[in-house]
Amino acid sequence: MEKEKRYSQLTVYELQQEIALLNEKARKAEQMGMVNEYAVLERKAVMAKAYLLNPDDFKPGDIYEIEGDPGEYFRIDYLNGVFAWGFRLSGKQKEEALPISMLKR
Repeated sequence: MEKEKRYSQLTVYELQQEIALLNEKARKAEQMGMVNEYAVLERKAVMAKAYLLNPDDFKPGDIYEIEGDPGEYFRIDYLNGVFAWGFRLSGKQKEEALPISMLKR
């Protein structure tokens, strides 16, 4: 039995295959009305996509819109791997971490 690899250990091709598989499973879960399963699979796909991006392209102090949450913005304080740590600009002054794949200029 092959041990499952972490996303950080996968090649670009393997990540793309994993994302396609997760998107297909999510589509099926949505069609079957399995809301929780759909949400989990979507979140896994977002995490896998983060490993396709270069964290150096995201700078502390910059502000990004949050993908999937229109009008919501996020200021990066620092990066740790593929996670951006910072605050939403909506007034909730609670530090949180978002995968860099959720951030767009």
